[in-house]
Amino acid sequence: MSPLSKNGPLTTPDGRYIVVDGQLWRRSNPALGQKQRALLVEALMHARRDVGLALRAHDAEAEREARARVHRAKVALGERGPPWWTDGTPDLNRRRVENTPYAAWFRSRPGR
Repeated sequence: MSPLSKNGPLTTPDGRYIVVDGQLWRRSNPALGQKQRALLVEALMHARRDVGLALRAHDAEAEREARARVHRAKVALGERGPPWWTDGTPDLNRRRVENTPYAAWFRSRPGR
């Protein structure tokens, strides 16, 4: 089953993660304003593009700098760094969904 639906990626019931190929990926912080999020996503896309340009140019320094910009944008979005939620629940980013407390929910999804 593809984790993508016509409405976007499969999202955990608490809204903290999307599921891609059976793996959890932390969602952006929902407390970000629409304009702030759009600016950060734009910065992320530019940095990712620059990673590709640096790789094609075999420019290790430019690649390192572009990857640092990707990381900073993802931290600002809440996708990396400290979790954006405050209830003390551990971060399960990049874990296989079947190895997390979301396993039963994931198995119960239609088409599983």
